[in-house]
Amino acid sequence: MRSKNNVSQSVIRMAKSFSFVESRQDVLLWTIRLGLVSIFVSEIVLGLTPPTARDALIHHLAIPKLWIRHGGWYETPWADFSYFPMNVDLLYLVPLMLGNDVLPSFMHMLFGWGTGYLVYRNLRDREGRTWASLGLLIFVSTPMVMRLSVTAYVDLGMIFFTTASVLAFLHWRDGGYGEAKWLLLSALCMGLAAGTKYNAFITWVFLNGAVCFLYARDTGKQQQALRWGGLFFLVALAVVSPWLVKNLILKGNPVYPLLDPLFSFIHGGREPAAFLAAGDMEHRGFSIVRNRFLLYDEEAWQILLLPLRIFFEGRDHVPQYFDGVLNPLFALAIPFAFLGTRKGHRLFFLSLIVFVFTVSALTADLRIRYILPVLPFATILTVNGIRNAMGWLQRRLSRSQEAAAGAVMAGVALLIALNLFYLGNLVAGMRPLPYILGDESRDEFLSRQIGSYRAVAFINQNLPYDAVVYLLYLSGRGYYLERDYLHHAGLESGIVKAMARSAADPAAMAAFLRSLGGSHLLVQEALLAKALEDNIPADTVQNVRGILAESLVKLFESNGHAVYEIKGTLSTEAADSKRILSRQISQPGQQRP
Repeated sequence: MRSKNNVSQSVIRMAKSFSFVESRQDVLLWTIRLGLVSIFVSEIVLGLTPPTARDALIHHLAIPKLWIRHGGWYETPWADFSYFPMNVDLLYLVPLMLGNDVLPSFMHMLFGWGTGYLVYRNLRDREGRTWASLGLLIFVSTPMVMRLSVTAYVDLGMIFFTTASVLAFLHWRDGGYGEAKWLLLSALCMGLAAGTKYNAFITWVFLNGAVCFLYARDTGKQQQALRWGGLFFLVALAVVSPWLVKNLILKGNPVYPLLDPLFSFIHGGREPAAFLAAGDMEHRGFSIVRNRFLLYDEEAWQILLLPLRIFFEGRDHVPQYFDGVLNPLFALAIPFAFLGTRKGHRLFFLSLIVFVFTVSALTADLRIRYILPVLPFATILTVNGIRNAMGWLQRRLSRSQEAAAGAVMAGVALLIALNLFYLGNLVAGMRPLPYILGDESRDEFLSRQIGSYRAVAFINQNLPYDAVVYLLYLSGRGYYLERDYLHHAGLESGIVKAMARSAADPAAMAAFLRSLGGSHLLVQEALLAKALEDNIPADTVQNVRGILAESLVKLFESNGHAVYEIKGTLSTEAADSKRILSRQISQPGQQRP
């Protein structure tokens, strides 16, 4: 009788414990859902505002708008970035043609949430719904992902396709290489990723190698492994080929402007811009030694710690600190993912992360956007690590397992709270509600968000329709201009040196400025003034400034941005003729020339 009572009491205790665990998981799940809803709603609110992000105004919206303005595809040889693959940018053409420039940011946001869903599905199938939901929250709340989700960029499109490609390949492998449709889907997605941004080529190289290596290792069939690898490559190449063929025809380099010297046997070499003299050409390549040691004044140990620093030191819009923000949670949790014997795909994910990070760090100035293809897999490893850390701590504190689990989850919650704090600052910095609620006009919103907008508005309202605006020290932000424009972003110091060579007299200076291709200048004056001091001898700066002032007519200035008309254009010549005629009429006794 006593044994029956003991059994029944044990069953009751187990039921209560199970009920507690279930209720605790429900609370955790609903907390995660609340966080997801908060992020989603905040991103919608921010996405309802007009575009202000730098690369959207330079490239992702600006180039499609030029196509629309010119009635079709329009080559812009002065903008190297216009030769980048533009799969996602093509999607933005549709709303732009309908006069809607808000929808592109929502399209980009959906790619981010779509990638989060892929992370969720992968974790749900292996770890369960609660852990999968945590993975979704970690991914979509990552500051870099939230920042990109409210901009019309293309990075989230790229990582959606790279993530789908990698997971489709793993599905093919897990199924014993039986269903070739998964390999074809993987190759198709990789081609779409490569057709979105060149950075996807790094993941393509890794995955193409993995197809060959893993199939040969798992099956022992090396020739068939090469066949599958070749099929993967050809399918991906076929998908991305329209962009490569276009560049090959126009520039003699399928991946222009990348690897351009390698294709010199096709294009025969590039002539530098006409205004550049010997020694003016700036070195535009990348050297990790030059950038990190000399430009950023970093020590060797700081460079070796880059894989950790990128999670702790990120800052928005600061290239030295990776031009973005991640979260320390990744660095702290991922090592625990490799505890125990159950590894699954974890070593594969880690190899992908190491490969993409290393190649990116050695070939370009390290920025978080360039390594984004690894973020979904880092998220999966992070969730695995959190779960393993909780189990490890519970085994060490067997008498306080609930306290151990609570300590781990409290630490995770604190680190995720940093992401939400970042989101709050993002909303506070943009202040979208006055615009959304109608208390602020579109022009007023843009005027406080974009320093050059008032000058751009002046151009749109006052310059003749055939005016061509040359942008100087604006990084090419031309989206809001309703006049033709051009720029040579990245060659500004060469332009300044050419100004010094053309400073013999105002006519020579004006002729040089007109040779750049514009009838008017839109310039950020403080940067131009500093460039004059930095690039030409100190004893000539004052003279160059004076000659420059005599060759231009200032039309407007606001927020440090000025609009000038270059003397010698049709409108200034007409104005000069009117002034001469006026003087002749007012002085009838004077002999006319």
